[in-house]
Amino acid sequence: MALLELENVTKEFGAITALQGVSFTVNPGETVGLMGDNGAGKSTLVKIISGIFAPTSGQLHFEGSRAYIHSPGEARRLGIETVYQDLALSDNLTASANIFLGRELFWRLGPLRFLDHRAMNARAAELFAELKSETRADDLVRKMSGGQRQAVAIARTRLADARLILMDEPTAAISVRQVAEVLSLIRRLKEAGIAVILISHRMPDVFSVCDRVIVMRRGTKVADKKVAESSPEEVTALITGAKEAA
Repeated sequence: MALLELENVTKEFGAITALQGVSFTVNPGETVGLMGDNGAGKSTLVKIISGIFAPTSGQLHFEGSRAYIHSPGEARRLGIETVYQDLALSDNLTASANIFLGRELFWRLGPLRFLDHRAMNARAAELFAELKSETRADDLVRKMSGGQRQAVAIARTRLADARLILMDEPTAAISVRQVAEVLSLIRRLKEAGIAVILISHRMPDVFSVCDRVIVMRRGTKVADKKVAESSPEEVTALITGAKEAA
């Protein structure tokens, strides 16, 4: 059974049709690359799955049941988490504090509550160990590399026991070494049975870690292929319109 299924999803903004009849599935533990030029509809699609936009028409199913996702909170309760390009991290806080932001752990002394930094640091360290990341729980985010920041954002989704993670351009504007670290993190998610939709302009990244690639052009899906049965040249042709569909 598919983890996520989109069926004829359309999104209109007044006279503008951002998505037209998009259908696809994502299976448990599968990594799917979502590619397309600017304005192809990728961001709109992600915002529908994450509960920011409601589709004008069409249906979403999650784990076989009809899903009505009207807010990011509802998406999170289903097990859908999003790692946005800006990561939404607080630079003045530690890795652990960012992971637990809004979900802090406390210990009690009579009627008083105190932040349980030891428990939060220990759990954060466990999450980084699972991801095989060298990021440390008590490191300040402002001192971190781009790859370490991604590790913090991904660890935060693991704390929420995500089933599907949407990743928006996670390797944009970081060094080659940091790109390798982020791709390794995505592989760790796959090994843990977590599905990933990777939105990316970087062809090598998609062909390195993804099982399938979905190509969008002008709000429609023009291809949905196994990576092993496609090529960067074919995907480029589909993105630009040199090839109509595949």
